[in-house]
Amino acid sequence: MARVDTRTLGATGEQLAQRFLARQGLVFVDRNFRCRLGEIDLIARDSNCLLFIEVRYRGVGSYSPAGPTVNVDKQRKLIRTAALYLAKRPQYANCVMRFDVIAIDADDQGKCKIEWIKDAFRPNDSRL
Repeated sequence: MARVDTRTLGATGEQLAQRFLARQGLVFVDRNFRCRLGEIDLIARDSNCLLFIEVRYRGVGSYSPAGPTVNVDKQRKLIRTAALYLAKRPQYANCVMRFDVIAIDADDQGKCKIEWIKDAFRPNDSRL
């Protein structure tokens, strides 16, 4: 079986996540925000809440589930990147901020299970 590179897997996961979240009523404001501190996969609004969303996708044959892979180091990077995002976009200054994770795991037949972990972590949890 040919291995698919991680960028292709990541893009596939982000597309699945964005479609799933759009069906839940979220409005997307940015995708793949990159800076020197890191990257945020998806940024969306849910009423007055600005969501920073990390997408984790595990394909067929993966040894670990997607959800638990957002460790404390990754959380720190996401929090710092989100702070820079907000500093560059003052129009979101009054929004409540939330960090969510979309965990996507494909089974042996390639069928994907999507789990939305709302409020997955908070800045105080990650000991910047």
